[in-house]
Amino acid sequence: MINPKDIVREGYDRISNEYRDDAGRGPDVDEPGGRDGRPNYEAWLNELTPLLRDGEAVLDLGCGCGVPATAILAERYAVTGVDLSAVQIERARRLVPGAQFACADMATIDFPSQSFRAIVSFFAIIHLPLEEQPAIFRKIHRWLEPGGFFFATLGSGAWTGTDDNWHGAPMYWSHADRATYITWLEEAGFEVQWSRFIPEGTGGHTLILAKRLP
Repeated sequence: MINPKDIVREGYDRISNEYRDDAGRGPDVDEPGGRDGRPNYEAWLNELTPLLRDGEAVLDLGCGCGVPATAILAERYAVTGVDLSAVQIERARRLVPGAQFACADMATIDFPSQSFRAIVSFFAIIHLPLEEQPAIFRKIHRWLEPGGFFFATLGSGAWTGTDDNWHGAPMYWSHADRATYITWLEEAGFEVQWSRFIPEGTGGHTLILAKRLP
């Protein structure tokens, strides 16, 4: 049986440039070969940055090639990016030289307690097998300073499966529904500040901001 993480790692190694070009633009779903505009990470991050001070430590879990989200954060904060794909990390180091990067599995990498003021993770935790995800939230809680923030896109509806041709390569996802994620975060010691639905195609995700309780 193929390891789901191998599907994710090898998939992003193959489609890194197709999924996100050096300007952070994704493929155009309506015009083959074209490029859509950048995802609206700027607007999302504008809801986090007022809660942070310049120079504070921020972790980006599943940073991909570093654009646009990691690059936006690195303009003001001391950013560390983590991604499973060696190709993505190689590009991130080139595209965002002001940040630090590690090619690693977010489920096994570790950091000292209270290392970060904020941790972000966009469209990444949902690539982990579902049974590993509650432990990730406990680790994120430990890595955050008391009062620190976790900001992420998570699942909206429960689904696990593989697309054999996602932008040109197989890809795997596994996610719970919104209510389950809120429960897991609260059980890990977070207070959920807000959550909302982010549409994508015929489905969507949950954008959520949670605060580590002291």
